[in-house]
Amino acid sequence: MSETTRQLRFEIFRYNPEDADSEPHTDVFELEETPFMTLYIALNQIREKFDPGLQFDFACRSAICGSCAMMVNGRPALACRTLTSDLPDKICLYPLPVFKLIGDLSVDTGTWFRAMVERTEAWIHERLPFDPDATEERMSDDIAAAIYENDRCIECGCCVAACGAANIDSAFLAGAGLNRIARFQMDPRDQRTDADWFEVLASEQGVFACIGMMACEDVCPKELPLLDVYGYLRRKSLATALSSREK
Repeated sequence: MSETTRQLRFEIFRYNPEDADSEPHTDVFELEETPFMTLYIALNQIREKFDPGLQFDFACRSAICGSCAMMVNGRPALACRTLTSDLPDKICLYPLPVFKLIGDLSVDTGTWFRAMVERTEAWIHERLPFDPDATEERMSDDIAAAIYENDRCIECGCCVAACGAANIDSAFLAGAGLNRIARFQMDPRDQRTDADWFEVLASEQGVFACIGMMACEDVCPKELPLLDVYGYLRRKSLATALSSREK
């Protein structure tokens, strides 16, 4: 006996902030579900069949670029890896909060991440001038594996959108920003000390501004261990603070 094909109802947020006549609203579209249908496939079908003006972002279709993140029934997720079979018949799609809206489901995550990189100076800091003839600095396998784990972040913005603190204060570094700090703080090639990081980590937008919901880890499509990252940074900050008091 064949299974009945589901009819999916999509309620999609629509608004173009560049158009003075545009007002925020939702449009409803209906599609017949097909095997292995993802939200990416569904959105492309909607754009091809019903509304070529629908705005959403995508690039890789492989959960690598992070472009297609959006709110799916109130939860941040990647459209390219979200199967409609895992969702109810009614699917509500909204743009990620916190980030600047470009239009419909498309947001500008790049500006936020660039500001975060500049603020945390997320690049290797050397004390000495670069010497091309110097011996390559080595690190242990455990440290290299830990750095690689943090570097798996695809900057999709899901953790930022899910973060209660970031929704209140967009300057909060959130999971992505704090994960980036941890990546460089544990890198032995970076010459910055724990004291150098303290002002960023202990600021009003640093690790102690987290309100403890840990929704960032729940929604991360790469399943990064952000709870461990927060614990690592808090221990580092507290140790730095206690050390400075003893001096």
